[in-house]
Amino acid sequence: MTSSNQTKTDLVAVLQNFALQYVRQHQQTHARLPIIEQDNEWHSPCEVSYDKSESEDSLLPEGQVFWQPVNMDKEQGLNFENVESALELSLHQDIKTYFTTLYSESLDAVCEDGELTLLFAWNNDDFQRLQENLIGHVLMKQRLKQEITLFFAVTDEEDMIISIDNETGSVWVERVGCKPHKKLADSLVQFINTLAPVVKQT
Repeated sequence: MTSSNQTKTDLVAVLQNFALQYVRQHQQTHARLPIIEQDNEWHSPCEVSYDKSESEDSLLPEGQVFWQPVNMDKEQGLNFENVESALELSLHQDIKTYFTTLYSESLDAVCEDGELTLLFAWNNDDFQRLQENLIGHVLMKQRLKQEITLFFAVTDEEDMIISIDNETGSVWVERVGCKPHKKLADSLVQFINTLAPVVKQT
């Protein structure tokens, strides 16, 4: 196995593990899966249906639906070839692996530098929206003549995002429109491994 394939496999594993930790912590805190407002125009593979006879269903407020992160179906072929073609740029493999591993609502987490929210695609349409946002981000970087970064998380500070350097794959904090100013990790695998899930009290 090549080193790039090994890195891809490792990243998939740490993302799946973090998602599992998040769900387990949520169940320990709230005695149920996470819930989200149900939108009949915005369905997701993450939505979990219970038979009305099941006890957990009684914990579900009106108009809400249970959800949990799920692995993307590789047969759907979601990829970033269209983005790379539009930008005439090769994206770092880590960001492509990150956004094609899980369907999920955003997941809150904490590292030694503070709280953050990991971004994911909720469904295929959301994946396309995310791609459009990444294209906009890269075009802004090119216009400002800055090194290309690719965001994957936001922080609790306004306009502060967490991204990877497209050349090296290292993880940085940057203010939107500005150059990255603080390195957090050498890779996404290393960074995700430092995170702990944060389940908000409701």
